[in-house]
Parts: sequence; structure tokens; C-alpha cells
Amino acid sequence: MATNTTSTADTTGTGDATGIRRPGTADITGTGDAGAPANPLRIATVNVNGLRAAYKRGMAAWLAPRGVDILCLQEVRAPDSVVQEYLGDEWHVHHAEAAAKGRAGVAIASRRGRVEPVATRVGIGDDYFATAGRWVEADFEITDPGGSSQKLTVASAYVHSGEAETPKQADKYRFLELMAKRLREMRRDSDHSLVVGDLNVGHTELDIRNWKGNVKRAGFLPDERAYFDRFFGTDIGWRDVHRTLAGDVEGPYTWWSWRGKAFDNDTGWRIDYHLATPELAAGAASAVVDRAPSWETRFSDHAPLVVDYHLAAASAAGAQTP
Repeated sequence: MATNTTSTADTTGTGDATGIRRPGTADITGTGDAGAPANPLRIATVNVNGLRAAYKRGMAAWLAPRGVDILCLQEVRAPDSVVQEYLGDEWHVHHAEAAAKGRAGVAIASRRGRVEPVATRVGIGDDYFATAGRWVEADFEITDPGGSSQKLTVASAYVHSGEAETPKQADKYRFLELMAKRLREMRRDSDHSLVVGDLNVGHTELDIRNWKGNVKRAGFLPDERAYFDRFFGTDIGWRDVHRTLAGDVEGPYTWWSWRGKAFDNDTGWRIDYHLATPELAAGAASAVVDRAPSWETRFSDHAPLVVDYHLAAASAAGAQTP
């Protein structure tokens, strides 16, 4: 698939058949066994809009050569057995299936023999969302290139799309409030924490091509965006990894409507995120949106967002934090 590179920090890499920049061997300092993944750690998130449909449209052809270590999925919309069948035995899968069939569902898949979870959890801490299939977490014990053991917590999240002035929007605000609480807890309890997924909010005017026409629509409401101000402000203190690496540019977008010419005209929304604690964000070397080369070759209405994290840089940043 064609790629839209938002950072070219990995200038030592070489291109593969898909044109994706890959880190060169000089970047690989770990051993690659289950407890000590090689550096960097590649983490991808994508809303698949139904896993079975995504695979029928060619998701496997994207995933096979991509070198992903931890894959986070949203809108899986399939039972556990189907998720494991499609991904295969090389992946450890932790999946939160929604009680409502054909709705939501989030998963974290980690490559066996490379990095495997030491603990997993389902839910964001409120029984109201316990079976909603919108939040799942996994803890990984990572050995950095210096030999130090670090705890990395990863969450795959699917925030409600919402609908202004309806109960759906009330649920979205309730979930975002819980998110704010959980972000504080994750930062306190782990060496490094990461929340990825379809968060269904464009934070700034740079995140939506036609933002002026969406200021009263769910996804760009002022109250929604204010939550992200908190997430990235001094109150909670997390980082928007993709925006940090991309800089102050329009997009790069991660979602385009199936309808009309939205994809062809790049009339999109940037609503898929990597939110990282500051120390982990300091080790983020590259963020890439794997945008399909054409409308016909898309496997979802979202594109994967792939970030490489260099553990040595993250550990050094953590050591300097008071």
C-alpha cells in the first residue's frame, strides 16, 4: 500500500516493495526474544470496520510485510474464534467483544516470540461500559537495549461517534471523562503507557479538512475538543505522537467517508491517535499513515497509523524525568 510518511526520522532505513521506510539494522539493538524485543518497537492501530470485511478487502496483504509487533484493532465486530482464525497462531490476541452482535469490539494482538503480555484487562472502569467492547488493555515487560526492564501498558480504544444533543453524545462524554481518569492512573502505574485507537474527535482545525462545516457536529464539538486539551495539557500531560511528528500541517488524515470523492480529494478527518506518556513519546521516531493507493484498494474507511518507538530513547527520557 502507498504510505504517507509524517516523519522521516528513520533515515537509515531502506524501502521495501510497498515503499514503506524501514529502520536499518543499525537501529536494531535488542535480542528479539519474548522478553527483549529488538529496538524499535512497531505499534499499529486501525479501525477495521469489521475484521471479516477487512480481510476480504485485502487487510492480510497490508499486515504480512509490515513488521508490526503490537497491532491494535477497533470495530472488530467478530467473536474471539474468528479474530484468532484471521490473525493466525503467530499472534497473541486479547479481545473485548461487544455484547451487541455486529457492533464495536477492540483487540490488542502481539506477535508471539517478540513481545507477549504479562497481564490483560477489559473495560475502562465503569460497569456501564463493561460489555461495550470499547476499551482493552495489556501490560508488556520490555527489556530495553541497556538491559533495563520496563513496564509498557497499551490500550486499544474505540470512543463513541456520538450525535449532538442526544443520549449517544451523553455516553460519549461519560466515556471521555473516564478516559481522563484512566490516563492519570496509567501514567502513575506504568513506566510507559500508550492509548491508541479511533477516538472519534478531531482535536484542532488541522485535523478536519472541512472543519468550518463541522463545528456543530459530533466529532468536532467544542466540549469534545476540550477533553483533548486536557489530555495534552499540564493537567494530564500526555502527548499526541502523530501531531508532534507531523508538525502543524493539515492532517495527515486517517478516515475518509466511503461516499462520494472524499478519499480521492483527501477530504478526511484525523481521528485515529497514538496518545503516549511523555517518556514514551520521546522515543517515537516515525509515524506513518498507510493510506491506500486508491479508493478501490482500501480495506477499511480508516487507514492504519503505524509508529516506531525506540526504547533506548524512551528509557533515557524516563531516567531524566524528576
